[in-house]
Amino acid sequence: IRATMPPEGWSIPIFKKGIDGYIEEVPNPIWDYHKYIPYSKPGKAQLINYVQYRALLEGWTSFMWTKFTGVLIWKTQNPWTGLRGQFYDHLQDQTAGFYGCRCAAEPIHVQLNLASYNIEVVNTTSDKLTDVAVEISVWDLDGASPYYKVTEKFVVPPKKVKQIMEMEYPKMKNAKPVYFLLLKLFRLSDKEALSRNFYWLHLPGKDYKLLEEYRQKTIPLEIGSGISVSGGTYKVRMSIKNKSKKSAAESTTSVSTMELEDRNGVHGISEETNCVVQKSGLWSKIHRNIDLARSGDKPRTLEVKGIDSGVAFFLHFSVHTSESSTGENYRDTRILPVHYSDNYFSLTPGEKMTADISFEAPEGSKPRVILRGWNYHLNHAVMM
Repeated sequence: IRATMPPEGWSIPIFKKGIDGYIEEVPNPIWDYHKYIPYSKPGKAQLINYVQYRALLEGWTSFMWTKFTGVLIWKTQNPWTGLRGQFYDHLQDQTAGFYGCRCAAEPIHVQLNLASYNIEVVNTTSDKLTDVAVEISVWDLDGASPYYKVTEKFVVPPKKVKQIMEMEYPKMKNAKPVYFLLLKLFRLSDKEALSRNFYWLHLPGKDYKLLEEYRQKTIPLEIGSGISVSGGTYKVRMSIKNKSKKSAAESTTSVSTMELEDRNGVHGISEETNCVVQKSGLWSKIHRNIDLARSGDKPRTLEVKGIDSGVAFFLHFSVHTSESSTGENYRDTRILPVHYSDNYFSLTPGEKMTADISFEAPEGSKPRVILRGWNYHLNHAVMM
């Protein structure tokens, strides 16, 4: 908004509560002209982008070849500065909807049917999927895991959807009103993770208001980077680990979350899924606002302290120049376009992931990668 509109267009909507209790959201005229859709909470727009496009694709695959034979997304981008219906904006910055759609469209996919609350596995490939199981873990806003289960092994025929089991947690006596659900599909023979899917959910009749309080959590993270530069082309490999202590509930099971590792010892999923971690080799570490030399620089480490345990919720990267810009003299410091192997992701306690970032930097600029999140506001930057 600040990159494309004058200061009079920066004001957020006015919220008016009617006698029926309904809150009407009234945007300023510039937002209205640019086709803004009220979300009632502007800060949640990317959350909605992610979940609505993922739900669109997962709703289709739930009935693949029974009710539906295909799906068409009418509009993937706005060549002008529209504020809705896009996977990337007119400056070529991807929205969270892009990553939600890409996650749901992976060839082998584990998902939650939001209508029936059945856990399903989708196999759109021409090969039978054998010797696999699903790990199901629920995480509450206090960082505990009140529900954990690993299913029996099963087979999914080619080009089919298999219902695995009903999600049991919402019917449990002490179920929390807002919770996170992590699903992982893995191969039993080698513990190779094939698909990962993360949901934020609430019980029937409840809402997501508790997520506002969750912004105040301080989750400990370990952040690393590896950088290579060729001319003006930058390639960065970021690594993020949630250093929260894991719940004791998982230690009683035969296959815990952290045991789902590939042969390189990195907790993650194959490169094709794009939902989570890709296999990582060399990691160099970072300090906040410290210049890094070109590839080959000695490793450095950054430990972000946090007093809370829980999910590092909805983290995302962006790439900027080293300029600062605030207030009415705002300048858009983003470097675009940027290609991310993954973005807009969440990490449960103990999880780690890597993301590859590539971009062309303008001549004379000093790019930096910034990490932000729902409950992560320190804006740590990798200076290059």
